[in-house]
Amino acid sequence: MAESDVSKNARDLADSGGGMAPQQQEHPGATALMEPAPDHGEQSWVGRGRLEGMRALITGGDSGIGRAVAIAYAREGADVAINYLPAEEDDARDTAAWIEKAGRRAVLVPGDLRDEATCGEIVERAVAELGGLNILVNNAGYHWARGEKGLRGLTTEALDQAMRTNIYGMLWLTRAALPHLGRGDSIINTTSLQAYDPSVTMIDYAATKAALNNITANLAAELGPDGIRVNAVAPGPVWTPLQPATKEPEAVAEMGRDTPLGRIGQPAELAGAYVFLACPAEASFVSGTVLGVTGGMPVF
Repeated sequence: MAESDVSKNARDLADSGGGMAPQQQEHPGATALMEPAPDHGEQSWVGRGRLEGMRALITGGDSGIGRAVAIAYAREGADVAINYLPAEEDDARDTAAWIEKAGRRAVLVPGDLRDEATCGEIVERAVAELGGLNILVNNAGYHWARGEKGLRGLTTEALDQAMRTNIYGMLWLTRAALPHLGRGDSIINTTSLQAYDPSVTMIDYAATKAALNNITANLAAELGPDGIRVNAVAPGPVWTPLQPATKEPEAVAEMGRDTPLGRIGQPAELAGAYVFLACPAEASFVSGTVLGVTGGMPVF
């Protein structure tokens, strides 16, 4: 069997020492400026119809993990709406093109999740253009790890943006989506290794991700009687635009070197977890679970 592109990229990363070259971007970051380019599964993901006829809304779907999930979902047979910040329009259009190449409908729904009314509008537009909703992936997130470390360097602006994006926006969006979800549908939240092994540089981000683990458990208990499954994926270090856009160049270069696998992950390596959790046939008895994809770092 020929080696897949994603496994070759992973092997090359490990052989090179696991890290990336030091680099930095302005927030929110752009895929085209990353060196090397991330692997979202463009050349490697092969669909098997596991999500045929389903409709998904993915926040942060323009790039990184969100783009990888969007490509995989489309190739598994789902129509996909992606939410993103207006400044990420170029990345969003690239992702939409990959969805359409898979023969599925792509819907672009830009908007800032920090605004409650916008969250409702995002859901309503996605539902209207997709004709319904079966999968909600709360993937968008914000952190800032530049400048002074820890609590002394935490600005109210950064704290507010992290809390409103990672928690408020997720709750507002999910509440708006609930009337459109039914038995067999699912909600998948992106938490983080930071919820279990928090870094001094990301005190606010780590707190929001720990909260998302609890919210996942809360919602699984609340929505289980309705047949709606709620789960989460906890990524470790992954090569996305958020990294050079929010970290110091030296920190970017070191990402992933301390994992047991010795390297940073590629977005394509996360997609399978989201496909599994969304699949009604394969994950029909899975709810309230946090699935770690961390390069070997424990999530317990």
